[in-house]
Amino acid sequence: MQVEKNKVVEIDYTLKDDSGQVLDSSQGREPLSYIQGVGNLIPGVESALEGKGSGERVEITVPPETGYGVRDDSLVLSIEREKFAEVDDLKEGLRFRMDTPDGPMIFTVMKVDESEVLVDGNHPLAGMTLNFDITIQSVREATTEELEHGHVHD
Repeated sequence: MQVEKNKVVEIDYTLKDDSGQVLDSSQGREPLSYIQGVGNLIPGVESALEGKGSGERVEITVPPETGYGVRDDSLVLSIEREKFAEVDDLKEGLRFRMDTPDGPMIFTVMKVDESEVLVDGNHPLAGMTLNFDITIQSVREATTEELEHGHVHD
């Protein structure tokens, strides 16, 4: 069976940046399961896997435009520290959800000082070229329930 829209696909993967540093991997874990064509993965990976079959190994280079996007400097904001008065463990790396005019977004705290907190709404991998080494473990039909919910059920 081939990878195509509405099929459940299980993959093993390793993700590296352009310098060869491993950013993420399924090694030592269960394969990643997703439904093809419903937006579970970044577009560059989904399109590269389309039409491939179980057992195939694929090396993919994904530019920012079809990955996590180009960095948007307007998503780096300085917020008054007092707005975080109720946050006990305010530190660099903390991720939180914030409502914006464009809907809810995830922000990462980049810097904390006495009066301001610098936050970034870009995905941590935004602006990066991503290099995937993927092996397709299996492809199967998605159940009606999986398609209704938009994700794989174990």
